[in-house]
Amino acid sequence: MQTKTSYAIRDNDIISIDSEMEEYVIRVKDLPDGEKPREKLMKYGPDSLTSVELLAVLLGVGTKKEEVLAMAGRIFSEYGEKAIAFQKDPSTLQRDFDLPLAKACQIVASFELGRRFFQKSRIGQVTIRTSRQAFEYLKDMSDLPKEHLRGVYLNSHYKVIHDEVISVGSLTANIVHPREVFRPAIERNAAAILIAHNHPSGSTKPTQSDIIVTKQLAEAGKILGIELLDHIVVGKRKFFSIPIERR
Repeated sequence: MQTKTSYAIRDNDIISIDSEMEEYVIRVKDLPDGEKPREKLMKYGPDSLTSVELLAVLLGVGTKKEEVLAMAGRIFSEYGEKAIAFQKDPSTLQRDFDLPLAKACQIVASFELGRRFFQKSRIGQVTIRTSRQAFEYLKDMSDLPKEHLRGVYLNSHYKVIHDEVISVGSLTANIVHPREVFRPAIERNAAAILIAHNHPSGSTKPTQSDIIVTKQLAEAGKILGIELLDHIVVGKRKFFSIPIERR
């Protein structure tokens, strides 16, 4: 673990390891009425449903290839319950999970609603000045079954104004393009960003690809006048802060 001194935003006016979860093999129509997700929701309320059952209710029906509960379970198993709330691109879900585009749109829209309501209570209140504070904000990434790259966007007072998953999968397998990282910063007028990715193995040792990506994004930030404050590697209850060259 490495701890940096406090972040400093400069004046820039110029411009994959999968985890197994219990698999549903029984079709919804084969379940007793009291155990069907929609009927449970109506009878006992949403608190009685698991996350998989709630997503199944949202999706409604599955496809010819996959029953709806199996589909919901697979999505959570492969993506992670918390990380999916930050996915904004239906085409990514469609491609990654072989879903119909309409269902991918349903998932993105529903989690966007929930994410907005949740973030209203956090955005503008969370301040991140150090790598330790960044890790405390991002430590929910520790248990994700796949590698996620996440961006946290700050204003000039170091308050979080936006947070989203940029990509899923190994940084060596996905091309991390600066435009995907800095687009939200430009749209929201962020003064600085920090990025983080998790290692499902639990290790916090950065790979050579991690270091190269960090350097490329730092250089892009200098051109745009948006500071890259940190790149955090999240492991199991620990982290590493990749050094960023300051000039």
